[in-house]
Amino acid sequence: MFGGQGLDDILRQAQKMQESMRQVQEELGKRVVEGSSGGGMVKAFVNGKLQLVKLEIEKELVKPEEVDFLEDMIVAAVRNGIEKAQKLAETEMAKVTGGLKIPGFTV
Repeated sequence: MFGGQGLDDILRQAQKMQESMRQVQEELGKRVVEGSSGGGMVKAFVNGKLQLVKLEIEKELVKPEEVDFLEDMIVAAVRNGIEKAQKLAETEMAKVTGGLKIPGFTV
């Protein structure tokens, strides 16, 4: 016995946690966070599975002579969106696992 629990109880709890984690992963794919740069002139929308789902660029930024600047802002906005999505995923998974890091379950 493990702390008063039988092996069957522990396995049932592990299966329940595994199912809960699958549900959280599915839900994370539906949730979207917004990353931005340039004071909001470039916005990247990233889902909880760390996938870029939408990009918005203010029209006044699209000037041929400023392409390098625009590219840098896009990279910064996407990076910001991914960081926010990672935090969202970590927070949601921690609710299921109690903060325990479980191998094989990533976003």
